[in-house]
Amino acid sequence: MTLPSCSRWRLRPGSLLHVLYLCCFVSTVCIVIIWYGVNSDRPHIHPLLTQLIPAGHCACQTSTTFQCSSCLSCYSQCPVSEPSVSPTWEFQTDRDASNEALDRVQCKAAFPGLFEDIVRGVGFWRSQGNLATEDLDRIPLEHGMARVFIHRGELYVVAARSKQEDHRRKILAALSSIHRALVADPDRASRRDIEFVLSVEDKVSDVTSADNPVWVLARSATEQGVWLMPDFGFWAWDNPLNSIGPFDQVVNRIKRVDVPWSQKKPQLVWRGKPSFAPKLRRALMDAAQDKPWGDVKQVDWFERTNIMSMEDHCLYMFIAHVEGRSYSGSLKYRQACNSVIVAHKLQYIQHHHYLLVPSGPNQNYIEVERDFSDLSAKIEPLLTDSETAQRIADNSVRTFRDRYLTKAAEACYWRQLFDGYSGVWNSSVPVWSEADQRERGLRYESFVLMDSQTMLEFKASL
Repeated sequence: MTLPSCSRWRLRPGSLLHVLYLCCFVSTVCIVIIWYGVNSDRPHIHPLLTQLIPAGHCACQTSTTFQCSSCLSCYSQCPVSEPSVSPTWEFQTDRDASNEALDRVQCKAAFPGLFEDIVRGVGFWRSQGNLATEDLDRIPLEHGMARVFIHRGELYVVAARSKQEDHRRKILAALSSIHRALVADPDRASRRDIEFVLSVEDKVSDVTSADNPVWVLARSATEQGVWLMPDFGFWAWDNPLNSIGPFDQVVNRIKRVDVPWSQKKPQLVWRGKPSFAPKLRRALMDAAQDKPWGDVKQVDWFERTNIMSMEDHCLYMFIAHVEGRSYSGSLKYRQACNSVIVAHKLQYIQHHHYLLVPSGPNQNYIEVERDFSDLSAKIEPLLTDSETAQRIADNSVRTFRDRYLTKAAEACYWRQLFDGYSGVWNSSVPVWSEADQRERGLRYESFVLMDSQTMLEFKASL
């Protein structure tokens, strides 16, 4: 039996439709507002909208703490165990920074701590029963990836896929760096054959599973199966909006224009696009807003506003570093300045990140929380304690610009990566395809001479 008194709570069909329309309208407005917050490059948006931005929420909960066994802070207690060819040999920046032909012993003596992620990768794949050709065959070759092999010290390209010109250039730069390291290798003739897959995408998840042994530019702490390689910018970084050039050329430009510490602006500088990582980057912009020490601005590449050269960053005492949709390749350029790098707790690891020291006598950068809530507390004391700030900046130059980001260090890392990978590579590397009766791969020297369109979707013989 229906109670008459309940009839007033019944909604007529027309009223129900109105409620449905209202819900759809509110949902649409919310979606548009959040989309605007994620994609807008306006200098400032309402703080409430910043909190609603979903992009980066997970990243803001995660960071990586580097604890290596041979890093700078413990190197004096953990010296390299291998004897040098000459007991008196030691790395000298002026003499050795551009020497890409250091041998294995010299590399380990010159760059303790640089090969930590290779050691980690070797340990992981040994625990998995090592690597074989079948492991590579299971990896779908997506855009931004290439399959290559090294045979008798020569580099061959089996396949390469590029969705657009940017992919092609990055793949070509990575292959060129590998070739350069091989050409300068004192042990090239005796190097063991290996085959591998590399990716130039920002994230592992963009192209493959973290369980696959792909060579990548950056990884998170949980992505254990991949191997870290130096990024393409060490060879050269060039795109239509921003032509930077080879890394060592940028360093030389910076050295010419860098000013003494006392002449630097006592401010924190940052230029970038908020929409690349809105949660992180807007947190920085909000933390520095209206601060006398803040010179933090968004860049519009199409309107060409607020653009600053790499060299001009060096005119400031403090340079902020913020990750993008994954890692940010600009860190190495900022580390070329004799300035204090201020970075939030990083989620993504690059091959040289193990040398970052956030405290102690070897401190070479300032680490802040991912929401930049302690930015003022970290910056303001250093504005009055110039001696400490300058020590951190000097440590950064000594560690990165003058040592671990040199051409010598990059070549040493590549060759150590070849060695580490070959230590868990259990297969042979055929250079001839019986099925196609042709060579499996194209030599690097021939690959670079191909026209751009052919290079975008290249396949030799699998």
